[in-house]
Amino acid sequence: MIESRSAGHAQFEATHILRGMSLVVQKYGGTSLGDADRISNVARRVVETRKSGNDVVVVVSAMGQSTDELIDLATRVSSRPGGREMDMLLTAGERISMALLAMAIRDLGVEAASLTGSQAGILTDSVHGGAKITAIRGDRVRQYLDEGLVVIVAGFQGVDPESRDVTTLGRGGSDATAVAMAAALEADVCEIYTDVDGVYTADPRLVGTARKLDEVSYEEMLELAGAGAGVLMARSVEFARRFGIPVHVRSSFHDRPGTWIKEDAMEQTVITGVAHDTSEAKVTVHGVPDQPGIAARLFGALAADDIDVDMIVQNVSTEGHTDISFTVPKEHLDEARSAAEGVLPDLEAKGVDVDPTIAKVSLVGAGMRNHPGVAADMFKVLSEHSINISMISTSAIRISCVIDADRVEEAVQALHDYYLPGEEAV
Repeated sequence: MIESRSAGHAQFEATHILRGMSLVVQKYGGTSLGDADRISNVARRVVETRKSGNDVVVVVSAMGQSTDELIDLATRVSSRPGGREMDMLLTAGERISMALLAMAIRDLGVEAASLTGSQAGILTDSVHGGAKITAIRGDRVRQYLDEGLVVIVAGFQGVDPESRDVTTLGRGGSDATAVAMAAALEADVCEIYTDVDGVYTADPRLVGTARKLDEVSYEEMLELAGAGAGVLMARSVEFARRFGIPVHVRSSFHDRPGTWIKEDAMEQTVITGVAHDTSEAKVTVHGVPDQPGIAARLFGALAADDIDVDMIVQNVSTEGHTDISFTVPKEHLDEARSAAEGVLPDLEAKGVDVDPTIAKVSLVGAGMRNHPGVAADMFKVLSEHSINISMISTSAIRISCVIDADRVEEAVQALHDYYLPGEEAV
C-alpha cells in the first residue's frame, strides 16, 4: 500500500505544478552501472533529463555482479549467514551505486543527493530476503526535489518499521522500488533502463527472430513476468497497474524507444510472447489421502515458512490416495522439502520427491481469450518435438507447461516459430 497524500505531499504537488515540470522516475540496473565509465554515462543521461525541464528521481541497483559476489563471500565465511545479516550485507551494493552516481551528477553541474531505502521512507514487512513494500513516506524525497536536487534512491531495500531492521525485496526488487516510488510521488512516467532494448516476443538470446514489442498491457506484462520473462519484476508491474503508472522499458546504451507498459496496448495479437523459466523445482508428495483438509495442511506448512508456490497439480485418486505436485523457487527447495516432510505424519502420506531439473514454458496473449484451440496447438507443437509435459497451468491469457529443463530452448524456439513466424530481429 502506498500512503495517501499528506499536507506535505499537497504542498510538493502545488510547487511541482507551479514550476511547470514533469516528474520522471528512472531506474538503472546493475549492468548499466557496471563500472566507472557506465556510471558516468548514466549521470549524463540523468543530467540531460533534468536540464530538459524535469524533476528526476533515480533508483539504482548494485554495480554489475556485486550482489552475487557478496552472496558468495557470505557463503564462504558462514554456513548459515542468517536473513537479517544477509540483508545488512546485500544492501551495501546499492549504497555504493547511489553515492557514486550522486558524485558523478554533481561533477556535471547538477546538485544531487543520495538516500538509502530507509532514508527515502520505504517501509516493508519483516520478511528478510523477500520483503514487500507496505508504504512509502516520501517527504524527504519531495523536500530535495522542491530544492531542485536530483534524488538518488537505493533500490532493492527498505526498513521494517516495527523492528527497524533493514530488509531486501528479493531479486529484481529495484524495479518494485522504482514503480512504487513513482506511484507515491505521482510521477508522470517510470523509466526502467536495462541492458536490453525492451520487452521481446521471446528471449532474444534463445530466439534469433524474436522482435521487440512497442507496447504491452499491464495484464500481459504481469503474466510474462510471472512466467519467467526477466525484464521486469512481477511486483513492479502490479504497482504500475494498481496506480496507473506508465512504464517505459528501454536500453541505457542508446536513445531509441523501448517498450511501453500501460493499461491498453495497441497490439492485440493472439500470442504476445513466449516466456520460459528455469528457476523453479518440482516437489511431489506421494500417497496423500484423498480427503478434505489435506491440501490445506500441506500448503499451510509451506506458507508458514514463507515459501512461494507457483503451479499445483493433484493426480486422479487411486484407492483413496493421490499425489500432489507443486513448483517452488530452487533457492527454497530445501525449505520446501523440509516443510513437506514435516507434515508427512500428519498427512499420513508416503513420501516426498524433488526434481530440480525442470523448466516452465508459457504462451501469453490477451487475444487468447477469443481464440479457442491455442492450448491444443501448443500441446501439438511440443508433442511433434517429443517434448513431454509433466504439469499444466492456465489463466485467461496464459498457458504454462512444465517440461524437462534440457528441452526448454527447443520448446521456446518451436513455439515461437509456430505462433510468431516470420518476425525479424530488431
